Amino acid sequence: MTAASASWTGRISRLPRPGRRTYVGVLALVTVVAYLGVRTTGAADSDSSAAFRFFTDVRTWVDDNRDTSPVFLYGINYVRLGVVELVGAVQSLLYALGGAGLVAAAGALSFVLAGWRAAVLAVAGFCSLGVLGLWDESVDTLVLTLSAVLLSVLIGVPIGVLAARVRAVGAVLRPVLDVMQIMPTFAYLAPMTLLFLIGSPAAVIATLIYALPVTIRITELGIREVSPTTVEAATALGSTRWQVLRKVRLPMAAPAIVLAVNQTIMMALSMVVVTALIDAPGLGENIIQALERVNVGAAFDAGLAIVILAIVLDRVTTRAATYRRRGIRVTAAAVAAAVVVALIPWGDSFPAFSFAKPVNDLSHWVELHWYDATEAIKNAVSAALLNPLESVLTTTPWWFFVLVVAVFGTLISGWRSAVIAALAAAGIAGLGLWLHAMQTLATVLVATLVTMALGVLLGVLCARHDRFAAGLRPLLDAAQTMPSFVYLLPALALFGATRFTAIVAAVIYAVPPVVRLVERGIRDVPATVVEAALSAGSTPRQLLWKVQLPMARSGLLLAANQGIVMVLAMVVVGGLVGAGALGYDVVAGFAQREDFGKGLAAGFAIVLLGVLLDRLTQGLSRTPAKGHS
Repeated sequence: MTAASASWTGRISRLPRPGRRTYVGVLALVTVVAYLGVRTTGAADSDSSAAFRFFTDVRTWVDDNRDTSPVFLYGINYVRLGVVELVGAVQSLLYALGGAGLVAAAGALSFVLAGWRAAVLAVAGFCSLGVLGLWDESVDTLVLTLSAVLLSVLIGVPIGVLAARVRAVGAVLRPVLDVMQIMPTFAYLAPMTLLFLIGSPAAVIATLIYALPVTIRITELGIREVSPTTVEAATALGSTRWQVLRKVRLPMAAPAIVLAVNQTIMMALSMVVVTALIDAPGLGENIIQALERVNVGAAFDAGLAIVILAIVLDRVTTRAATYRRRGIRVTAAAVAAAVVVALIPWGDSFPAFSFAKPVNDLSHWVELHWYDATEAIKNAVSAALLNPLESVLTTTPWWFFVLVVAVFGTLISGWRSAVIAALAAAGIAGLGLWLHAMQTLATVLVATLVTMALGVLLGVLCARHDRFAAGLRPLLDAAQTMPSFVYLLPALALFGATRFTAIVAAVIYAVPPVVRLVERGIRDVPATVVEAALSAGSTPRQLLWKVQLPMARSGLLLAANQGIVMVLAMVVVGGLVGAGALGYDVVAGFAQREDFGKGLAAGFAIVLLGVLLDRLTQGLSRTPAKGHS
């Protein structure tokens, strides 16, 4: 090698290597150029694709063989019968107590488990359900919720313990639980109606599937976090593995198990409301009827009842995890007082009060006076973001989209996540719902963009101003206890039944967890780093942009992942209020038998879309920051 060539080689080796952002930028430019050459006219989806016909044939076979096939005779039908008996038993118990008896029992149980404040909240909350004129509907919702939670705990806690004790079981369960948790609620409904028909059994089993991953994961975490030294000490004293589990692990993991029950109740209550679409009784039925009639006031009453029920159950079970139990005498006194109150002939009538008229009047006033502003916002967002993005996605050939997902997924999130995401995209194309899937994806991306903008802004303010965080915290707590249907009400009142309504509802639904994750990520930046930046002369703005946000990268990416998953779930529910696309296909599949195949295919397409988005963002959150330019 000559001296000149050696000199050039040395110079080249000293040049900065292109970082991942450079590769992404170059690929983005190449992708845009390639897209201009392959874009299509965005043809409509088929009304009778092979997938639709297959699912319709499956339904026909199930209907013809429900009473003859061994799968149903000795399996599914017995499961359905068992759930019917469980729901009947819980319903008989609650209805036998009567109005006064149930209020007294709720107060006594709350007092024993969580103290007098929780008891007062429970009594006031249950009485308010009667005052709203929704007592029977609320009890029906409570019946389905308790039935699903009981099954979730009986199944999930043992599985969680097994997953914590046997690594192979945990490894096998993890991807299954991941998929179950990213599946939007609508995706559960069509398969449940196919196997268990409409009504309470299908509703309870769908709710069980939706809530079970939370039970398993939190139980597994609680068992794993039991101190190893305590377990070793118990083993050294001669305890068997069963004794260690029963007398050491489970008692020490009791707070985590109570937390699992709390989160299971919240998940179950949210899902039970959605199952009104498959003829489950309760408050969800009131909300759906009100949404169909665009009666915001009636929907508000039912939504308020759901929120009250959620707050009571949440506060009692949350407090029960840390509350010091009362003695046997106090417990007996509370039970005796409840019995006395229950035996007093109060009757089951409550003084009636409804918010329907004032809420409807307010809604009409908003429509009259805010129409120009809300219409301008809707049109601006649609013209600037939603319509162009939807046009790009719907005119992109499926094979090109799959290729882009594979290439960018490999570069950003790793090849494993990219392969799963690309297969999910190809699966959507194979179902024959590409156009509707891309319309749903466009709505999800726009809603996610707005959600992240608001979430990061509020999260940063919470992290930097304690008073602001303290004032916002009750609103975030209340928002996270509300079932998804409730978020449709303010959006419907402001924007009517349009696809933009689904975006607004999705933003309201997804912002609270994003705010919490962003705040946590910024607060977790080491204080020594912040002090060093300030001592070096950084302004608050420089501290935020050059220190806190870069160091909170993993928290921000986790917030984006959770925001996308929650937005997808809510955008699909928005199919009830004019969002169209996959959400409408699913609802139409419930309502019309001839559309069942398309509705079931749409449910699977929603699942695949959720897997695609989750894999890409999860892989991104695991990508190390080192080496980025």
